[in-house]
Amino acid sequence: MSPVKVFSADAPAPIGPYNQALRCGDFVFCSGQVAIDPAVGALVDGDVAVQARRALRNLAAVLEAAGASLDDVVKTTIFLVDMADFAAVNRVYGEHFQTLPPARSTVAVAGLPLGARVEIEAIAVARQPQP
Repeated sequence: MSPVKVFSADAPAPIGPYNQALRCGDFVFCSGQVAIDPAVGALVDGDVAVQARRALRNLAAVLEAAGASLDDVVKTTIFLVDMADFAAVNRVYGEHFQTLPPARSTVAVAGLPLGARVEIEAIAVARQPQP
């Protein structure tokens, strides 16, 4: 089976040579999402919790374009510029993954695109055909 490009206008367009996600069979491999508001193409104003909510909203839009949802996510990776933000991001993350939280890794990084404080990537198992 060949990978299929996934694109959602409700999430930021890629700013480099990559796709928002690729779907391969029932698996969806999502690139990391930061808190860019796709309507204006800029990072949202606010603290790390605001940024985490926007990143998850962007991720949900990409998953929807792939025929999946946050409920279908089996693995995430969270990248944080400052591990002191872990508790705040963890609270927001918990609001979005309540029923069966996916496996997860959290990694401290030296920096993220556009000065973002958090980036979240995911792998999901789609239960619907790609729209």
